[in-house]
Amino acid sequence: MTKAPLPSLLAAAPFLVLLAACSSEVTDADEIADFADSDPSAAAPAEISQRQDTLEGIGDSFKAIRGQLEAGTPDFTVIEASATDINRRANELEGLFPEGTGRDAGWDTEALATIWERPDEFAAAHQKLLDESATMMTVAGTGDAAAVGEQVKALGGACKNCHDDFRLDDD
Repeated sequence: MTKAPLPSLLAAAPFLVLLAACSSEVTDADEIADFADSDPSAAAPAEISQRQDTLEGIGDSFKAIRGQLEAGTPDFTVIEASATDINRRANELEGLFPEGTGRDAGWDTEALATIWERPDEFAAAHQKLLDESATMMTVAGTGDAAAVGEQVKALGGACKNCHDDFRLDDD
């Protein structure tokens, strides 16, 4: 067996120390925020991309319902599927807003600090979305375009309720 020369081992030591330091886990919300602040190119927590995808999907399904209502003859199969998708995704939002994953922590997100400053209000806004999306599923199954149109207003109000207080207005 060949022994590595001592100078080679000494040269590799700093690299090994750096590698060991990089492999430590970041689990606490404060550590996540500190990590984000110290390294702007750091990968965002998975919850951010999951919630962005989920909310974008809700928006797409909401637009699909509105598009069907604007059509001469709405396809209630599309409306029902979209309503079900909205409700499913609204339920998936639970747990996708851990503290330390907002804009104030340096992440590329529209989530404002008010989410964690006013958690009861945020939970109520989420519950409103859940309630209105469940009602939309029921109304979508009736085949009544006027009733779906009224529920679109209520569901849109639930979305706006959250956007007004907990999301960066980037328009």
